[in-house]
Amino acid sequence: MRISRRFTTANADPYAGIPFSKRTSRIVNPDGSVVFEARDIDMPSNFSQVATDIMAQKYFRKAGVPTATVAVDEPGVPEWLQRRVPAEGATMAGETDARQTFHRLAGTWTYWGWKGGYFDSEEDARAFYDELCHMMAAQMAAPNSPQWFNTGLHWAYGITGPAQGHSYVDAITGRVMASENA
Repeated sequence: MRISRRFTTANADPYAGIPFSKRTSRIVNPDGSVVFEARDIDMPSNFSQVATDIMAQKYFRKAGVPTATVAVDEPGVPEWLQRRVPAEGATMAGETDARQTFHRLAGTWTYWGWKGGYFDSEEDARAFYDELCHMMAAQMAAPNSPQWFNTGLHWAYGITGPAQGHSYVDAITGRVMASENA
């Protein structure tokens, strides 16, 4: 599959032209008690306060995000697209920057597209990734809620969990398989 760039430029930051700013998300009950608060989170400046609150409260991963990661070498997968695991000595925190979340989603979709042989070239895969990151930051595209919650946790951070009854299609055999990892 060939991917034409519409909003990004090759070898440039996919967020070029989209300013980000430090924001606070604070959700309070009618009695004034604080339900949720996140300070100094990086969000696209064009996001409304409601969009900021939803992203910070619902879609940011709150725990298990390593402060540093290393690539898991996988033959045939470009280094920039390889899945990551916590680096030795990394501490765990939560996502605090919308770009982390956009990267987690777009990177995972691109990784599986690469593994599935969908892209004609690495440049097409990179264009796909960059365009998705840009479009999510510009609020031109967004996945449904389950994608925001879970997609990419293993790819971006090495997060695993017990099986929860999910299935997937094995790309080699074409058979439906029970997932061993949430």
